[in-house]
Amino acid sequence: MATQSQPQNVGVVKLDVKDDRKVGESLTTLALRRLRRDKLTLMALATIAFLAFVSITAPLIERYILQVDYRSTNISETFLPVGTPGHILGTDDLGRDHLARLLYAGQISLGIAFTAALLSLVIGITLGVVTGYYGGIVDDIVNWVITTLTSIPSLFLLLIVSAVILQNPDLNRSFLGGPFALIMILGLLGWTGTTRLVRGETLSLREREYVVSARAIGASPLRIMFVHIIPNLFSVVIITLALDIGGLILVESALSFLGLGVKAPLASWGNMLTNAQTFFTKGVHLVFAPGILIVITVLCLYVIGDGIRDAFDPYSVDKK
Repeated sequence: MATQSQPQNVGVVKLDVKDDRKVGESLTTLALRRLRRDKLTLMALATIAFLAFVSITAPLIERYILQVDYRSTNISETFLPVGTPGHILGTDDLGRDHLARLLYAGQISLGIAFTAALLSLVIGITLGVVTGYYGGIVDDIVNWVITTLTSIPSLFLLLIVSAVILQNPDLNRSFLGGPFALIMILGLLGWTGTTRLVRGETLSLREREYVVSARAIGASPLRIMFVHIIPNLFSVVIITLALDIGGLILVESALSFLGLGVKAPLASWGNMLTNAQTFFTKGVHLVFAPGILIVITVLCLYVIGDGIRDAFDPYSVDKK
């Protein structure tokens, strides 16, 4: 006769595992929480925000704090050293306050880099989403243009275009000259990398279930691109923007260093560095100040881009 098995006490072992992820937490919320813990990225953001703030408020700082005029010259006060009363960072070869000129130069350098990066980003996103979603002959034409542009060394292409446009005296006297022309050159020639990146992401996103479902219920291609594809490119766009701004600051500095960038009397960190190399033995502070600002700005932008990339990585481990 078979005996009935007695019930056994079965215990459940509960592991004390701390998981910071919350149920239903979106990737954006998770990324923002990661960014709040990333002290290096926050420090870089604060540095860029500070540089942008003092550059924008340069007229107020010049008038009420420094109490100087960055355009006024004084031959009797040339090459004053750092720490001179009334001139914290000294003066240049014409006796102009060096700190005031650095603040105004930040307006030009940061303004050109931010605006040109936004222009190239808009062009890159538009072409990347359209070519990635539709494909076909439009994709082939855009890829041919990208291949043609990228086959020419970027600095060589920039030098040719800058020499033709920026050296035109009629253009320089109009509102199209100066920084505006440089913004258009950098923006219209710098969209190729963004287009390739966005096109690759769009090719992946257009096959996702929610895009296929939207297409099945009759959503228009324009609605699919603006509602379902572009919002999912947010992390890629922000990372690209941060890296592009840093790269464009270096490009503007290089063009100004070669004499094809911002022209005097306007000041940028690049042309200040160019002019200072002639007076290296007389005023070494004229070389170090704009160079350090360029290095700090570009380094912070690259750190920000790297931090945002890690924050939006779904496989990244949270920093404790």
